[in-house]
Amino acid sequence: MSNSYAQPILRTAELPEALRIVERLLNIADLEGLEVDYEVRISSAQTLSSLLKLLPNAEWWAEGEGDGSSAKGDEPAAHLPIRLKSWARSPKSVGAFLEALGDSPATVRWDFMGWPAAPEVGLDIGGARGAFVTLCVHAHDLELEEPATDHTVFVHVKQVEAERAPWLAAQVGLSVIGDLVMAPY
Repeated sequence: MSNSYAQPILRTAELPEALRIVERLLNIADLEGLEVDYEVRISSAQTLSSLLKLLPNAEWWAEGEGDGSSAKGDEPAAHLPIRLKSWARSPKSVGAFLEALGDSPATVRWDFMGWPAAPEVGLDIGGARGAFVTLCVHAHDLELEEPATDHTVFVHVKQVEAERAPWLAAQVGLSVIGDLVMAPY
């Protein structure tokens, strides 16, 4: 399977505003099989503890020079900062995840069946590949390499359907605010 491509459509200091835009995008999507994936860069023992209670089976690995990981059975608190990922979670867990996050940079990615047809730009219904919305919390990028005090919403599309991203932004009263980039997964 190939990666999706993502384009930012909103950057805001107001997390509730970002979540409203995500909700509006999800309202036009085919939500069959809806699930949520998380990724977070953790530097704080308190944040780590909160997130491990919420996501006890999450995968993690040390960042930088460290070599600790969940695959090795290591203790995560001994290897901070770490990167933690959890896949295929219930959308109902988003609120608790955001509360546990503190100021750590993170992504919340909603994964679903597909986007609607976009006849104005010549596109039929989109399939599951490339059908995602990502909220970057305290980050400007999908890789969490650009920490920020604000939050960014990305729409994901297939590369061959790049014109769907500005169309999706327009459906929620916005426009794209950056380049189309290959998503890390």
